[in-house]
Amino acid sequence: MSSGPAGRTARSSVQPITGVQRSVTPRTTLRTSDGVAIEAAYDPGPGPVGGPAIVLAHGFSGDLRRPHLRRAAAVFAQRAAVITFSFRGHGGSGGHSTVGDREVLDLAAAVQWARSLGHARVATVGFSMGGSVVLRHAALHGGRTEARSDAVVSVSAPARWFYRGTAPMRRLHWVVTRRSGRVVGRLGLRTRIHPHEWDPVPLSPTEAVPLIGPTPLLIVHGDRDPYFPVDHPRMLAAAAGETGELWLEAGMGHAEHAADDALLERIGAWLTASWTSATAEGTSVTADEASAATDETSAATDETSAAADERKG
Repeated sequence: MSSGPAGRTARSSVQPITGVQRSVTPRTTLRTSDGVAIEAAYDPGPGPVGGPAIVLAHGFSGDLRRPHLRRAAAVFAQRAAVITFSFRGHGGSGGHSTVGDREVLDLAAAVQWARSLGHARVATVGFSMGGSVVLRHAALHGGRTEARSDAVVSVSAPARWFYRGTAPMRRLHWVVTRRSGRVVGRLGLRTRIHPHEWDPVPLSPTEAVPLIGPTPLLIVHGDRDPYFPVDHPRMLAAAAGETGELWLEAGMGHAEHAADDALLERIGAWLTASWTSATAEGTSVTADEASAATDETSAATDETSAAADERKG
């Protein structure tokens, strides 16, 4: 769902942090829980070891080497460590694309890798198909698991499956569901697509978002998206309720191709604010617990003194 530019195509204005070219980003191969090899790359960013990390999930037919994903990674790397990876069936990863179903396992492996590198707070940012994946991932990997997300940003995601209301989506369904289309996907889009239909049909994005809270959620969508009109983000925001925030971007097209540096920087600032808020809330809770413990100790001391006075009397 991000096979080519759609609407306004963004360009990069990001300069290297140090003013010189960064060293080669370390790469590795991850293994998902169902045994698929996933290529991944890591940029430590500017912060201290163990600081926040952002995991980027690309759109259909993308991969970690695509220029627009690398541009997004460069923007986010100004403020946090960044992990990029190629979904199954894409780039140098193994397996076949299931167009958003088992890709949740690919994202889980990338988040777990971020935590294994010492990052206590990990956010996920997904575009188009990746936007639906970050929503389902957050819904399915909540709690205190190593694969959980601490903040979620979904850009240009669908609200429901099997949508064919626009010409680009009708073409995409032909690529995915027809044998001749899958040949085009493999040769033209460099994407290997699984030949079987979903069974069972996975949780839809609209069904997933109510399960994400209290994790912070940001939904970003362009009002000129040629794939999914604005009723999709509005449905997601309505389903999220008070835990979700919606940004409708004037003039923006679809996914990472259309997300310019200014928007990416705003998303990065939103993530920083969500982490800061979570840290402050954690500190507040700790302080409240300490205060409550002090009050309990004081009350116990008063009771002991009263009992001693009664004995003296």
